[in-house]
Amino acid sequence: MTRPITAGVDGSQESLAALDWAAREAVRRKLPLRVVHAWRYAEALATADRDTQHGWVSEGVREAVRTVSERHPELTVTTDLVEGGPVHALSAAAAEAEMLVLGSRGHGPVVGFLLGSVGQQVIAEATRPVVLVRAGDQPTAEAAGRDVVVGQHGGPEDSAAALRFAFETAAARGAAVRAVRAWTLPPVFAYSPGSLKLLDEAGGLEPYEKQALAEAIRPWRERFPEVPVAEHVEMGSAGQVLLSMAGGAQLMVVGRRAHRTAVGARIGSVAHGVLHHADCPVAVVPHE
Repeated sequence: MTRPITAGVDGSQESLAALDWAAREAVRRKLPLRVVHAWRYAEALATADRDTQHGWVSEGVREAVRTVSERHPELTVTTDLVEGGPVHALSAAAAEAEMLVLGSRGHGPVVGFLLGSVGQQVIAEATRPVVLVRAGDQPTAEAAGRDVVVGQHGGPEDSAAALRFAFETAAARGAAVRAVRAWTLPPVFAYSPGSLKLLDEAGGLEPYEKQALAEAIRPWRERFPEVPVAEHVEMGSAGQVLLSMAGGAQLMVVGRRAHRTAVGARIGSVAHGVLHHADCPVAVVPHE
């Protein structure tokens, strides 16, 4: 089954930037584009019945799609107006997509609240990659030879999904991958005889981390030999190290495990920090 690249639109400048990004990616990957808009009938508008409001929404979506279709006449585009809450509609759309692309509003605590109200919930619930795009995104960053930056942690399986997404995207764009692994000094009680032996064989903590990164990306180097790869290992928090790479990135890719709490699903702190502060588009890829 061919999965489309799906863009969620709501008429905002952020969502229109996400739609443009999704269209370019669909063209590169030779995939169809699906445009989804979640809407609710507003009973407070007494002068407009359900059909009238549906018509307004439909025309707005058609106008956005018309612009994209004119830019990319070779692209197959479908639209879906889904009545209901945006979190449920977008999460369902993501499940059927190669990736879901959404707008992201920017920086700061207020924006954090706005992102948490919809985007963060969708990211936490989605079973497919979700890409967040800011309003000022331009295709020039993709054409400027910037890297696709991907965070790697743990063993080879821990970041496999994020690495796959990064290498597939870089291959489609003719770009390089910059694989980043951050490390910190573990507490003394975290050492075990087995881990001490591995560290001794590697020659110390930093060589051990470099070796771990090399082993994690080896299968993806072999699968995508045409993709140039740079390896970056740095001591520091993962979020801060990744954000230091964002200025030279055309896309940032991070993995995520959703954490369930009493108030719902939450994404991890690294993905959360990168989403709020990276200027480039950010792809959040669920662990397999």
